[in-house]
Amino acid sequence: MGSYLNPGNKGFRESLDSSIYVDKTALIEKTNAVLNTRQKFICVSRPRRFGKSMAADMLAAYYDRSEDSSKLFDHLAVSSLASYRKHLNQYDVIKINMQEFLSMTRSIDEMLSMLSKYLIFDLTEHFSEMRFRDENNLLQVMKDIFFKTKRPFVILIDEWDCLFREYQQDQDAQKRYLDFLRAWLKDQEYVALAYMTGILPIKKYGSHSALNMFTEYSMTDPGDLAEYFGFTEDEVKALCADHNMSFEETQAWYDGYRLITHTETGDRCHSMYSPKSVVEAMLRHKFGTYWNQTETYEALKIYIQMDMDGLKDAIIKMLAREGVRINTGTFGNDMTTFTTKDDVLTLLTHLGYLTYDSGHDMVTIPNKEVSQEYENALSAMDWQEVIHSVERSRKLLDSLLAMDSDAVAEGIDRAHKEISILQYNDENALSCTINLAFYFAREYYTIVRELPSGKGFADICLIPRKAHLDKPAVVIELKWDKTASGAIRQIKERQYVEALKDYQGSLLLVGINYDKETKAHTCVIEKLMKESEL
Repeated sequence: MGSYLNPGNKGFRESLDSSIYVDKTALIEKTNAVLNTRQKFICVSRPRRFGKSMAADMLAAYYDRSEDSSKLFDHLAVSSLASYRKHLNQYDVIKINMQEFLSMTRSIDEMLSMLSKYLIFDLTEHFSEMRFRDENNLLQVMKDIFFKTKRPFVILIDEWDCLFREYQQDQDAQKRYLDFLRAWLKDQEYVALAYMTGILPIKKYGSHSALNMFTEYSMTDPGDLAEYFGFTEDEVKALCADHNMSFEETQAWYDGYRLITHTETGDRCHSMYSPKSVVEAMLRHKFGTYWNQTETYEALKIYIQMDMDGLKDAIIKMLAREGVRINTGTFGNDMTTFTTKDDVLTLLTHLGYLTYDSGHDMVTIPNKEVSQEYENALSAMDWQEVIHSVERSRKLLDSLLAMDSDAVAEGIDRAHKEISILQYNDENALSCTINLAFYFAREYYTIVRELPSGKGFADICLIPRKAHLDKPAVVIELKWDKTASGAIRQIKERQYVEALKDYQGSLLLVGINYDKETKAHTCVIEKLMKESEL
């Protein structure tokens, strides 16, 4: 057992011994299925602290032939699979973290030389009885070992894309790195499985990729690995029950990543949660911004203030809980080549700052935790009109709950004038303004747009979460160049409050209208009396 060859199962044992462990061993079924096939090359890209390294430790423990890991896996999900025993501890495993080599060197040549040298050291020491044609050539050493043993290697590469993040402008270094990986892995008989993890998808040059043998799974196209990208909703519900934490609040803070798997029987949407955030919240018994602590808001700020046509408009819409349509196909899979706003938004998706709905080609801000990061970034930028609107949203919610219709109309007027970048020509634009104006309401409410109810759809519903049932529920109907009282009448006639029939608290009905001639909003607020109050 060496530093990089057959690293053992210590890393996975530490995961199992941790206060919280979520069983993701069913992933092994996917890797077992492609062992020693043309599909044996897998690249999984997802944001920081989403469990990439833990998955690599798990695969190393399962395949590593230097230790018996059966006691670790026999009680886990993988043990029920038909292929479990067949491949358990049957391979020589090479496991490397590219960030380690990048951090110890000053150039790409030095990094690749050290990587080869250290791997050769482990290989020649372990197979010391063998003779090698060229002990200075990594590829030849591995070919000689495979020729003698007939055992191919499982190769696990963590942080494979770190060079593209550190050497963002050095395309020559990037190409040499990709060429090294291609020569080492592609068409080599000694490879039983090559599993790489990172944040970025594989970089493409021209019309092809140097590593086009890999099947890629990413935040924009997770394929059938979607449920292994983070914690699923069922897994989070179980953790909340075990740690006496509100699932509803956990959902508001950390849910929002929508990963879609396309199958023969239709699309399946997976709700994914950041493992880092959920684990910290459960252990500390407190909701907060934990995933974001691995990056500063400066990283986000760099990208959202880029001078790309339509980018600022898109960010504002997403802050208002609107989705923005994008084309992910033009993204160059790096952190410097941006042609349109879509390229920036695609990168933010891979970094975890947005979530992508491949069924509708839309991106949104996933949850409260990530929204906080946008607020931090905006506070240090020159988008003062946006941050002022967000800050005033607390006062606007107070006015709404106090049923001060004039103050609500005035507050929405101010939000509209400040966010003049938005084209204001229909009810959708009005809805965007309302959502941004009531930004702070997310602290207490689940906000639902176009909630099916009665004889139609309520434009906006504010539904108090269980921890905030002292707040009234709110049904908001929007009108464009009509009347606010007509909006209230529509709520009643179409029975929109039916959607909240099981809600036992107070209900506010809110009608908001925008007059094109006066360019002003009007508001009417009514309290719906419950039978117990009559």
